Amino acid sequence: MFIIKVKTALSLGVVNFLRFIVYKIGISTGLNSVRKINAQTELGDFFLPYKGQIQHLKVNDQWLGAHTFFGKKSSVLGVPNWQLNCLTHDSVCYEKKPWFLISDFDKNIGDIKGIWEASRFDWVLCYAQSAANGNENDLNRLNLWLNDWLSKNPPYLGINWKCGQEASIRVMHLAMAAKILGQSQRSSIVLMALVKAHLKRISPTIMYAIAQDNNHGTSEAAALFIGGSWLSINGDIDGLKWEKQGRKWLENRAERLIESDGSFSQYSMTYHRVMLDTFCMAEVWRKELALPAFSPHLYAKLDVAILWLFQMTQRISGDAPNLGANDGARLLPLTGTDYRDFRPCVQLASCVFLGKSAYPEAGDWDLPLQWLGYSKPSIEIEEATSVDLEGGGYALLRRKHVFAVLNYPHFKFRPSQCDALHVDFWYYGENILRDGGTYSYNAGQKFIDYYGGVESHNTVQFDSHQQMPRLSRFLLGNWLKTKEKSGVVENKECTMFSASYQDGLGCTHKRYLSLSDNSFQVIDAVSGFKSSAILRWRLQPGEWELIGYTLISPKFRIQISADVSITRLELVHGFESKYYYQESELPVLEVEIEQAGHITTEIIF
Repeated sequence: MFIIKVKTALSLGVVNFLRFIVYKIGISTGLNSVRKINAQTELGDFFLPYKGQIQHLKVNDQWLGAHTFFGKKSSVLGVPNWQLNCLTHDSVCYEKKPWFLISDFDKNIGDIKGIWEASRFDWVLCYAQSAANGNENDLNRLNLWLNDWLSKNPPYLGINWKCGQEASIRVMHLAMAAKILGQSQRSSIVLMALVKAHLKRISPTIMYAIAQDNNHGTSEAAALFIGGSWLSINGDIDGLKWEKQGRKWLENRAERLIESDGSFSQYSMTYHRVMLDTFCMAEVWRKELALPAFSPHLYAKLDVAILWLFQMTQRISGDAPNLGANDGARLLPLTGTDYRDFRPCVQLASCVFLGKSAYPEAGDWDLPLQWLGYSKPSIEIEEATSVDLEGGGYALLRRKHVFAVLNYPHFKFRPSQCDALHVDFWYYGENILRDGGTYSYNAGQKFIDYYGGVESHNTVQFDSHQQMPRLSRFLLGNWLKTKEKSGVVENKECTMFSASYQDGLGCTHKRYLSLSDNSFQVIDAVSGFKSSAILRWRLQPGEWELIGYTLISPKFRIQISADVSITRLELVHGFESKYYYQESELPVLEVEIEQAGHITTEIIF
């Protein structure tokens, strides 16, 4: 195991490892300047009375009335309890404790994201929208809540100052609210003081965020760029250094974390959306203040990243495969659409960066454009096609109204789940064969093992072990590599793809896909295992009946066969989490063999 850990550390990168170590030493010893900062903040009217034209636009009402946490409406009303965990309903008492003395995974806290959720300031956007529609009461509520938040979360005390990314999200949401209310260049003194307090927290620890090679770096860079330029335009010259720092790291993160095919470093659908929303806010703000453009290379990277999510998103439903880690984030909630509707993000990014419309028909996905002052382009994005996205390891197969995605291992960055050769299958925008999701980052080891493991994916598990050993909560070892792949082959009859890998214990899996207009065939060739190989198909909840070697539903017939003896064919109960900290049952078809061979699955529709 020691050798695996060393190899994994090298895969993460020596520079990133050193950044992490320097951060930890700096925080524990007090050498990092973040432990010495102070801020002068005051209560007051953060946002001034709205003087612009009444918008008459549809408002995201998810926080107008009862609160909404992780995409789910709650029964909680009024000013939030900023120390209450919305997931466990337990409160913490760390208001007077410096943030750096609070543990990330304190058992008394539970999943810390449950406390952070209300302090991400999604409600700031909702109330700003309502105020721009002429509702003065909601402007008053906006200021009331901000005053309460600051009085209960003074800099830099308590759990809500612990994470630089959480502070960054607040800055971005405050900036977008200022744009909606027409107050970006004539902002109140108390609002600017609040923003400055946040930038003082973010800047000294950004190298820790950069070391993660994920959304932390993009979010914190965007907040520094947005917040720094905001301070500068309002007369605070300290903002210039943060604006420059943020611009530098936005350029760097786009270059490093986005592949040439648009894949993002986290191999995750929802984190890809977070990244796009982040860059959208940075670009919207840049144009708002008429700042110099970013580099052509940054724009080129964002262009392909947009097309990546466009390819994955179902036009009919707006949903997308539940691939990779899913932390419940929807970073720019300017619509009341469902958490799993990715179209508002795709539409805004397409307009802002491509100058094209992803969805020419009218819908709620147009609301972010309207709220941020953009006209809908008449030029449309080209239709999605079958494609091999090699940078991230995704094969996308399409035929008429069916869509399949295969994950194959190609890890430049750390993987978060054991999902090698997982297949997602969609029919008329509905997810028939599906990924399990994430559920929670800190609800117990059994949830981490299940949702991050093979059992939560449509692939093969060998000898009851995982494809990659888990070294820690967020780190897997022995990163898999694709042994061989065919590339996407398309003809009149079908679209095909194949890929294979061999794990660290010598188990080999090769998967062949063939998608036609009325059937989907998957052939799994497995070998090298000791006792058993279990193929799982995680099914859309519904009426499924297993008769012999055929699984039947009102719309589908799934036929199973093999060139060796099938020792077990069983329909069992599994679980999925489409929304953070929400879990539901689903049927899972398990096919078990005890010797090397080929298992053929054919779905007829």
